[in-house]
Amino acid sequence: MIIRFWVLVLQLSELFLSSIVHLLYGFYIFSSAVALDLSQGLNEWFKPNLSNGGREEELKRTESLDGLPPIVLVHGIFGFGKGRLGGLSYFAGAEKKDEHVLVPDLGSLTSIYDRARELFYYLKGGQVDYGEEHSQVYGHSQFGRVYEQGNYTEWDEDHPIHFVGHSAGAQVIRLLQQMLADKAFKGYENTSENWVLSLTSLSGAFNGTTRTYLDGIEPEDGKSLKPICLLQLCRLGVIMYDWLDIAWLKKYYNFGFDHFNLSWRKTGVSGLVDCLLGNSGPFASSDWILPDLSIQGSVRLNYHLHTFPNTFYFSYATKRTRKIIGATVPSSILGIHPLLFVRVLQMSQWRHPPDVPPPYKGYRDKDWRDNDGAVNTVSMTHPCIPFEHPNHFVVNESECQPFQPGIWYYKIVEGDHILFIVNRERAGVQFDLIYDSIFERCRKHVFRTTPPTLPNHIEH
Repeated sequence: MIIRFWVLVLQLSELFLSSIVHLLYGFYIFSSAVALDLSQGLNEWFKPNLSNGGREEELKRTESLDGLPPIVLVHGIFGFGKGRLGGLSYFAGAEKKDEHVLVPDLGSLTSIYDRARELFYYLKGGQVDYGEEHSQVYGHSQFGRVYEQGNYTEWDEDHPIHFVGHSAGAQVIRLLQQMLADKAFKGYENTSENWVLSLTSLSGAFNGTTRTYLDGIEPEDGKSLKPICLLQLCRLGVIMYDWLDIAWLKKYYNFGFDHFNLSWRKTGVSGLVDCLLGNSGPFASSDWILPDLSIQGSVRLNYHLHTFPNTFYFSYATKRTRKIIGATVPSSILGIHPLLFVRVLQMSQWRHPPDVPPPYKGYRDKDWRDNDGAVNTVSMTHPCIPFEHPNHFVVNESECQPFQPGIWYYKIVEGDHILFIVNRERAGVQFDLIYDSIFERCRKHVFRTTPPTLPNHIEH
């Protein structure tokens, strides 16, 4: 009895500490965005004459992009695209490294499925259609946001796209490609997997992560929540945020659950109570991102996802652990973000409960110990659960050229899960090395026919 009491005290202390750290980080991001907005507003106020020149420059740049496929950067969990959080960049300004980059704003906590649907309509235009059957099963509206103008309406097999996904964003792209292959978009019968020219993953969660269990997902089924956990606090906060439906605040940051109609205007107090009690909403139906990121959720998803023969695949797996006398421990103290240090340690010591069936046949704890504080390194290299996809470990990239489609080329990089996003200074020179190599590969080494003419290489 005494042991149970102290275990409970320890768990509550860890929950309190984790909550404070995550809230402080969220406040840091929000305040940084506000400060950046104020700074940009002052600059525009004192230099109004630059706006016309900026528009002319943008017009000239757009005219030079004919035939150049866009590179689409897809954010991960709790992420945001262009237009959210003011002028703050999820990819820390990496989008400025290339002439034609798109940064869509998708639901930050919505499911992999819902985000894949949103990404399609962001590019092609029109009203997001989540599908009649899916919407009925999970209890939300079939239709969502309207894109009056698609961001790349010419997208098809002759005008394919390069995709780069961070964290859960990598799985969103994989599911989107499968949907294209399955012709899953009503009114678009000519879609195919060849609409995706390349897929590059940064710390991609292909096979799930044991962090979901540490944050509160039950290891028994990979989708339900423990009664007391960090994710329960997250659930309560998100429900209240969406129910209050403060327009200016949601315009600044949105979790993406508008199609669940959680606003007080539509559900009233009774609807709020239902959501809080777990009787309705995305958390009741498991139609949100965390169940998709458990190992079981990833296995369910991966059963239907293929690696296609005409698409190029690349992956950067991150790692912040090392082995000392046979034990896996954090590889650094100062080099790991405070938000992630405790989780790096916890994930390196994770043991699947012995009284619970393993999440897949052949599961071993030791395979999942290396991690970056959010995702296990084994999960980031390439899709390998429930079956192995063609892959090649890269030591020297030049030795792999010319690249072959249909193979996952992967590297393991020393870094935590958020090293290459939000704060550019943390990564230092590594930031430029990673993104420069990604964009250069997209423009110079990955193509199905004649290499495209780059804007700065046009002959006059």
